[in-house]
Amino acid sequence: MRGHAELAQVWPRDGALRLVGRLHDHDPEPTTAGGWALRLTRRAAAEHRALRYPAPLDGVAFDASLPVADLVPEGPFEPPVLWDVWLAPPGDGGAGLRVGRLLDDIRGKKKIMVFPDQRVTRGELTALVRPYYTIKDNLSVEVRAGR
Repeated sequence: MRGHAELAQVWPRDGALRLVGRLHDHDPEPTTAGGWALRLTRRAAAEHRALRYPAPLDGVAFDASLPVADLVPEGPFEPPVLWDVWLAPPGDGGAGLRVGRLLDDIRGKKKIMVFPDQRVTRGELTALVRPYYTIKDNLSVEVRAGR
């Protein structure tokens, strides 16, 4: 599968992460528009873990949200937990389109575009959840232990 999911807006607030964009260089089958999903895959996890959230298409446009609390591991954790963000067609077997912002002529967003942390509290555990751009200008999410 070629192409990617080009982000237009990233909204990290109110306990959610909202992503708005459109498919680039990929024409979806019209019958699959309602079955697309955001898929977040946990990077470097001992076991493969993926979370899915509805992201129905309107033509090639998507507007999807997910609760950031879902990304926080159960129990204490020390190293940051990293999640990669994909837009997946129905029935994908690991395929999908990487979500990022590549068409705006701004390179190196990792150091330029910084999103705010969102604090998630579960009992005694506090975590900070923050989307960020990778060195390839794709979107990922970092979860760090809070203080």
